Amino acid sequence: MNTKYLIPVSAAALIALPSMALAQDEAALHTSYILTTLLFLVGGFLVFWMAAGFAMLEAGLVRSKNVAMQLTKNIALFSIAAIMYWLVGFGIMYPAEWLIEGWLGPFFAITSLEPVGLALSDDFTGTSLDYASVGSDFFFQLMFCATTASIVSGTLAERIKLWPFLIFVVVLTGFIYPIEASWQWGGGWLSEAGFSDFAGSTLVHAAGGFAALAGAIVLGPRLGKYKDGRVNPMPGSNLALATLGTFILWLGWFGFNGGSQLAMGTIGDVADVSRIFANTNMAAAAGAVAALILTQVVYGKVDLTMVLNGALAGLVSITAEPLAPSLFGALLTGAVGGVIVVFTVPILDKLKIDDVVGAIPVHLIAGVWGTLAVAFYTGNWGAQIMGIAAIGIFVFVTSLIVWFILNAVVGIRVGEEEEINGLDVAELGMEAYPEFSKG
Repeated sequence: MNTKYLIPVSAAALIALPSMALAQDEAALHTSYILTTLLFLVGGFLVFWMAAGFAMLEAGLVRSKNVAMQLTKNIALFSIAAIMYWLVGFGIMYPAEWLIEGWLGPFFAITSLEPVGLALSDDFTGTSLDYASVGSDFFFQLMFCATTASIVSGTLAERIKLWPFLIFVVVLTGFIYPIEASWQWGGGWLSEAGFSDFAGSTLVHAAGGFAALAGAIVLGPRLGKYKDGRVNPMPGSNLALATLGTFILWLGWFGFNGGSQLAMGTIGDVADVSRIFANTNMAAAAGAVAALILTQVVYGKVDLTMVLNGALAGLVSITAEPLAPSLFGALLTGAVGGVIVVFTVPILDKLKIDDVVGAIPVHLIAGVWGTLAVAFYTGNWGAQIMGIAAIGIFVFVTSLIVWFILNAVVGIRVGEEEEINGLDVAELGMEAYPEFSKG
């Protein structure tokens, strides 16, 4: 065998190895970047689909004379959130240089953060985020901001004016939500303190619930809801729509929680996303079944609206930590959410807090429970309690101030005659179901 060519060939192979390894590493990075970007985009449009879920749920749970108003509010609030989050929200949540060096930093302790946001730039082609495209991250995070506003809409239904509500949405999505979310997801002080909220049980859901609670207190209950010491039921117009809305929200939640893994570049990441999907689904199912059984036991009959909200409460409960639990742990977490709904709704009625769609039990109370439950896995009860308290106080107080100002300046509630006739005609001059109103 002629060996004179073996040494040169082997040497060439050895020389080529480092460059081959670099090429493989680069290809792996590119693949990870593409897949994580895709995760953000797919997760983002699934969460966007939740906007349709909120619209259908609210349309089904309000009376027919207010359906068009709820649909208008939902498409308007999402559109406003999209603009406000681009204009200022994203830059506050992930502070860019103009905010770090400006007036906001010293007040909210975010001066130490590195700029990764777009601020007022239209450039979505850059790679400021080294693991995914900036545009995909902006798109995904925007959906969480809009969801926070959607939560407020249902609670205040059937008696709030359109434009004051939309002005509140401007403040909530442009400033209130981005500030409190920056404390955790922007690498702020809550993150450094050890607070954990994987996909937003408190940062999104409880925050929306606190804003809704503040609005409900200032706005007051619907006419005739609480009269002569009794709670008068005001059944929704279409339980089929409400059920459809719940299933849409359930579907969208896979993007909400799954996308919050924030990575899909390795086998481990993909396995984690699949576990998140399974746990999310289990918690929703457990919340629905818990409400199903409990309403039968307590009231003697199953209450469909409680079952729907039980499923949603299960979803909210698991959102703070959908990865760590086993399937049985997810079942327990979600079931407690369903129980919370059944027992919290009557308490709110005793306090004469009129929550039309049950958003406060579902998003605020179940959100607090889900965030506390994280401590079963982290052991850090102090950080969880501190985070809930800080976010709750900040969102509730700032929202209350905004609601009081709006009420004093322009008034936030429609007149008695307008409320009796319905907001569709009074505020919009149209009806969702005009054929049914004819004699």
